[in-house]
Amino acid sequence: MNQVSLNNSYVKTSIFYINDFHGKTINMERTVNASNDFNSRNKNKNIDSLKLSSGDIMVGDDIKTNQLAVLFQNIIGITSTALGNHEFDIREKISGLIPLISYNLLSCNTKFSNKHPLGSVVATSKIEEHNGHKYGIIGTTPPDLYQRTKGGITHTEVKVYDDDNTIKAIQQEVNKLQKQGIDKIILLSHLGNSLERRVARETQGIDVILGGHTHELITGVKEGENLFYSKTSEPVVITQAGRDGKNFGILNLEFDPKGIIKKVQNNIGYTKDFNRNPVVKYIFDKIMNENKVWGKINSAPPAVKNDLIDINPHACFVADCMKKELNADVAIQFSANMRGYFEKGNLDTRQLSDILPFKNKIMKVKYTEKELVDAIKFTSKSSFNSASNKPGLLHTSGLNYTINKNGELISMDFIDKTGKTIPIDVNHPREDKYYETIVDNYIGNGNDNLTMLNHPERVITKYPFDAIQCVEDFVSKHQKVDIENDGRITIE
Repeated sequence: MNQVSLNNSYVKTSIFYINDFHGKTINMERTVNASNDFNSRNKNKNIDSLKLSSGDIMVGDDIKTNQLAVLFQNIIGITSTALGNHEFDIREKISGLIPLISYNLLSCNTKFSNKHPLGSVVATSKIEEHNGHKYGIIGTTPPDLYQRTKGGITHTEVKVYDDDNTIKAIQQEVNKLQKQGIDKIILLSHLGNSLERRVARETQGIDVILGGHTHELITGVKEGENLFYSKTSEPVVITQAGRDGKNFGILNLEFDPKGIIKKVQNNIGYTKDFNRNPVVKYIFDKIMNENKVWGKINSAPPAVKNDLIDINPHACFVADCMKKELNADVAIQFSANMRGYFEKGNLDTRQLSDILPFKNKIMKVKYTEKELVDAIKFTSKSSFNSASNKPGLLHTSGLNYTINKNGELISMDFIDKTGKTIPIDVNHPREDKYYETIVDNYIGNGNDNLTMLNHPERVITKYPFDAIQCVEDFVSKHQKVDIENDGRITIE
């Protein structure tokens, strides 16, 4: 242990923080080297170094991907994490992962039934001590958990407080820590930026909110944007490092003897600037148990800037693979479930898992023309008119459509299996015409308020695999594939 600072001196603190990696294992391998660099820079310095996570490092129900997410956090030395919504994706298998977790799982705004395996291991807060200085760490889960998970058992076994009661629960936890003499308090938040701002202003005693859930990339420190003042007029700093492990953060702080922030610096690092750690890559490859090459991407456009509202040829390609391999009329790939892009060169299993990490099983459903039109109207309008651009556009195969910059649907065509274009009246779509449509079980179960797509009575086939298998099969048959923007979706 380093030399303990004097009680009357200022305390220097450096926090390495992550959020919303969503199972992106290749970026995890890069972040290991970023974490090692952080360790080297702070070595032998009189600085309290903390490593914390704001949740959603796990994703989907694939056991191996989530095992790597746990191992990643163990390797870099995360000590506590908030429970994001995606930590609830793997309910049936979470018991097997709990013994592997060496960090604290924190959530002060949830109640678990006796049946849920997380109930016995989740704490409301923890105290960490570094160089004789104590830090209170509190965690939170998003109040919109039910809308951000696939449903089922989570909804009956987990109760999450609403916004107002979440704020009350946070303050109660702060009060408990302060009674123990803790004056440096960090909130690991998966609440989203809007609610995090409320927490900063409507509570007292919190110094730092390490945020998540809404995928904002917050750089620097600016008053009124991520620097606020508590009910007792003390500064509160909010961070968030985007999504999908593209970034990590380093927050440097200086506290006065009363635990009040006097200096702050918020730095964002980019995982692309670091190589994949070879030792961790070897371990991850062994756990995944295969890294087969399926074919070659001959050409592909660059990654889109905004994954949720930019036209994404990579997502359209996935939709094409599903439609063609499963002989459907239409296929839909939800933009929010695309967490990567195809690059020129060999396409292997690890890359596909990185692009489509959720592993949501797919199904064929009979939808009316009106239901498909309503789904595209809803996602387009909502995505272009929300600060977070959620829920994101629907990318299609078999349907071409045009929207304006306000997200209003202007026109739509159905492209049948012979290639014939058939116009659809978007103002009066038919309720007696059905299309066999491939969707994943996230949107097919009506999540993200896509209730018009929730029709279990019209499910034709539930497939025991996800979209990855369709891409593998398609690329294997063709060996060389070109991905391009063919204009099927237009924004005027």
